[in-house]
Amino acid sequence: MVDIDLEKFFDRVNHDKLMSLVKERVSDVRVLKLINRYLKSGAMAGEVYEPTGEGTPQGGPLSPLLANLLLDRLDKELERRGHCFARYADDCNIYVRSKRASERVMAGVTRYLSRKLRLKVNELKSAVARPWERTFLGFTLLYSCKKTVSDKAAKRFKEEVRRLSRRTRGVSATTVVAGLRKYLLGWKAYFGVCESRSTLRELDSWVRRRLRCYLWKQWGTAGYHELRRRGVSRDLAWNTAKSAHGPWRLSRSPALAFALPARYFAGLGLPSLYEKTK
Repeated sequence: MVDIDLEKFFDRVNHDKLMSLVKERVSDVRVLKLINRYLKSGAMAGEVYEPTGEGTPQGGPLSPLLANLLLDRLDKELERRGHCFARYADDCNIYVRSKRASERVMAGVTRYLSRKLRLKVNELKSAVARPWERTFLGFTLLYSCKKTVSDKAAKRFKEEVRRLSRRTRGVSATTVVAGLRKYLLGWKAYFGVCESRSTLRELDSWVRRRLRCYLWKQWGTAGYHELRRRGVSRDLAWNTAKSAHGPWRLSRSPALAFALPARYFAGLGLPSLYEKTK
């Protein structure tokens, strides 16, 4: 595959080229003037005003639309050449049959972007590689060509869950789960199309383990009594409470898995990332 990333795309879009494409679709002079002013509105660097001779305002609601308007030419060119590809904003993956073909396509697309659209390919972030060696929008492809969550996206997920469930004295598990719920539902809405269900199952298990660790720390010296209250046998509860292992190690222990099963967290409102298929 050819993984193309455009260098500082939103900072370096050529205004003349962009406006010429806008004029092909928009005839209202008032709209054209408004878009042109939007592009040339400038920016404040501290207390200093700096004019903008190129690029589109990052974060502006119109910028993604203008980006697609410009890069639609790239899409049409790739379709004309018969390539299979996926593009989102300034990230594009083109799938070919061999490394030799991918190198040829990389060179050809780089020339096209430079000459026709006046855009530069970021050589450091772009590459010719196997699909499972690269990531695209937080996903990567397995050797079986199934979509899965990339390692980087999974790492960011765990960092955010840790932040939302960091130990705060006096905060109940219900409150912690309520804080996690919104993030997990949003994450699931995006990454739920992952075809590697084992990845979602592993992350689901990791979240519950994180919450078991949180509760075990919160119980403190009352850990033995909390385990007994939840039906754990006397010997198992005693051995767990007196264990020299730390909270994270114990969060995978049989005692905590029995005392705090998945249905317990589901009852608190914790959404599941993994759903069994019928």
